[in-house]
Amino acid sequence: MSTPGPQEVRASAKWVRITPRKARLVVEHIRGRTVPEARTVLAFTQRAAAREVEKLLRSAVSNAEANHGLIGDDLVVKAAYVDEGPMLKRWRARARGRSARIRKRTCHITLKLVPAATATTTRPTPEAPPEEKPRRAPRRKAAPKAKSEAKAEAKPKAKPKAAATKKKAPAKKKESDT
Repeated sequence: MSTPGPQEVRASAKWVRITPRKARLVVEHIRGRTVPEARTVLAFTQRAAAREVEKLLRSAVSNAEANHGLIGDDLVVKAAYVDEGPMLKRWRARARGRSARIRKRTCHITLKLVPAATATTTRPTPEAPPEEKPRRAPRRKAAPKAKSEAKAEAKPKAKPKAAATKKKAPAKKKESDT
């Protein structure tokens, strides 16, 4: 495990009571951005995880300023990731004496900041438009066939079952009184 270099500032928030999936949606927006841009994005994000990530970003910037003597606005979010934390397991009563499990998920959020001069952003540049693939011509339906052709190609119908003949029970011979 490598230790962070002197110019890399790391901050993590552990046991945050938000599902990792929801937190990852917010963290993806700030990865590779400068600190002022990231703060602006988080301020206008309406997800609950944005508040937690904003607190963590503020903590990482103040760590950089106090411990490493860096300027907060010159930093870039080099890495931002969310790991799963322990899960709280609860039970809820259901019908007919049954129970259902409720999983209350937690996560660990980690941010790594570096000075802008040493940062290599992985974010694609917006000037280069993505290459477009040539569009395929839409498929056309076949022309309707004449009725006589349609009848000829139609599957032959199953033969009707022959009427089941009931076997008659042999007539009982009557005993005559002769």
